Amino acid sequence: MVASVSLVELDDGRQVVAKQSADTPLSVEAAMLRYLAENTALPVPAVLHSSDELLLLEYVENDDRLGPSVEEHAAELLAELHSASSPAGQFGFETDTLIGPFVQVNTWSSSWPGFFRERRLLPMLDVCRERGRLDASALESVETIAADLEELLDHAPVPGLVHGDVWGGNVLVRDGRVVAFLDPAIYFADPEVELAFIDLVSTFGEAFWTHYRGLRPVVPGYREVRRDVYQLYPLLVHVALFGGAYVDALGERVRRLGY
Repeated sequence: MVASVSLVELDDGRQVVAKQSADTPLSVEAAMLRYLAENTALPVPAVLHSSDELLLLEYVENDDRLGPSVEEHAAELLAELHSASSPAGQFGFETDTLIGPFVQVNTWSSSWPGFFRERRLLPMLDVCRERGRLDASALESVETIAADLEELLDHAPVPGLVHGDVWGGNVLVRDGRVVAFLDPAIYFADPEVELAFIDLVSTFGEAFWTHYRGLRPVVPGYREVRRDVYQLYPLLVHVALFGGAYVDALGERVRRLGY
């Protein structure tokens, strides 16, 4: 468990969300939320207090009703986020961030294939190796894919800011609109990594995809190759955490890529 989450009522009647963790520094999540609030139009809960062990957040009322209007609004918000320019003109971020309990090293790089290989795939592959989650064949296959990224990712993406963890539980909605995105794992990336994650966990349906493509056309080759490449990273995260069916899902992407 990364953190325990509770809804707390204060003496003045306000409700706040309290997150506690002894292992994962919640100050990193607070910094990401503040960055999004100060630099983007993405709705996020306000940070009321933060330390490594305790994070107090604004409670955002929601009704959990996901429909076409919500999906279209999400497409607008994410398309705008993905258009945010990297201040360094490179891939990475000003600090390291987190995906679940794992550190995402974000040292700036002008090479997207190099960044995705050295900062994402290989570090998570090492975690899976250390935890004994993958056999030698699977480890070798992902290493070979990582070595071939210059060929597999040949579309020259422009760095854009990504939320990094857009699954249904991290999207709060009310009255047909998105009111908050939770638990970010931000950095400047090829925005298609966000799309691949949304595809992987089926966060949104066709209304999202139709509207998003109208705002930011997707370069040919995404569904044929790059989606499977980009899904390797979140699958490795889930393999490291849970193993099981995620190992099979990882193997399926490896086979589809021809490795």
